[in-house]
Amino acid sequence: MQIVWDTKGNTEWIFSNSLVNRLNFSWYLNNNITFKTSLRNIFDYGQFVSLIPFYSQIVTQDCGYLDLTEEITSGNSYVLFSNIDRLNFTYSNNNLEIIIGRQRVNWGINMVWTPNDIFNSASFINFNYAEKQGSDAVNLQYYLDYASSIALVAKLDCKKKLTFAGKYQFNKWDYDFQIISGFSDIDYIFGFGWTGNISGAGFSGELTYFRDKENFAEATGIALFSIGSNYTFSNGLLVAAEFLYNSNGTTDYSIFQKNIFSFEYSAKTLSPSKYSIFLQGQYPITPLTSVSLATIINPSDGSLFINPGLDISLSQDVYLLFTEQIFLGDNFTEWGDYGKFYYLRLKWNF
Repeated sequence: MQIVWDTKGNTEWIFSNSLVNRLNFSWYLNNNITFKTSLRNIFDYGQFVSLIPFYSQIVTQDCGYLDLTEEITSGNSYVLFSNIDRLNFTYSNNNLEIIIGRQRVNWGINMVWTPNDIFNSASFINFNYAEKQGSDAVNLQYYLDYASSIALVAKLDCKKKLTFAGKYQFNKWDYDFQIISGFSDIDYIFGFGWTGNISGAGFSGELTYFRDKENFAEATGIALFSIGSNYTFSNGLLVAAEFLYNSNGTTDYSIFQKNIFSFEYSAKTLSPSKYSIFLQGQYPITPLTSVSLATIINPSDGSLFINPGLDISLSQDVYLLFTEQIFLGDNFTEWGDYGKFYYLRLKWNF
């Protein structure tokens, strides 16, 4: 992937490249037990690598209980590293499923902001990692019927901190609902989510409440609520919208210190702002070519993120993507300090 950074206030463009190879393996030991692993080999090189302080340390940081990321070699303007983001055993027997190891625990419902995704939250901006990171966890799930289940998950991170939660999922009034409850090292966690449709339009939402364990009686807690809808027209045009409320967010743009290059992202820190709005449109020009336009707006400080894209299927397994990430706003606003990024990606699935 070719990356060009047009920094704000400068006339010089910054060029970098990223080569990514992903290998997926599955071993079916018997009818009940499966072993799966996925390995990413990544080679980043160019000006971008040399300009971002501690770039190699940032990209090779492994947040799991097991350190499964290894730097192979690095220099002033390049870094080559490998990361195992899936490494697990699955045991299945009738309605019971147990997964042990590094895995994706996906409790999120919405497309952009997923407060219920307390184990594996991922940023919409990181489009080049569709599989998303995994967690070192034990995941036990029991299916009550075709639409209902109970899940228990325990996760340990690199600091040996435990996150434990349960989820009850059920169907009512043609809607899928989920209720979650658990705790992390510092918070008690309570959540609720749903997905369904209204007149053919998808309608979903998530609410998660974090309450400090040590100051439970005095603390007010932090609530994050996201609600979204999407609709596909008969000509293939897809439109989507989401809204995020963060009770711990701010409307004072002068104190924003967000760093888009940081990997610190969780269900509790989906956005530093109190209110966020997402809008997206996607249209297939031909069966092999589609265009898209997405934006994230901070209504408090007037800054916004714009993301146009052109996706072309060159063959059954080869895809070309051109996309741009535009950050607009005054200095020190949420989206105002980063300029523009241009990406050209060639992807081959084999």
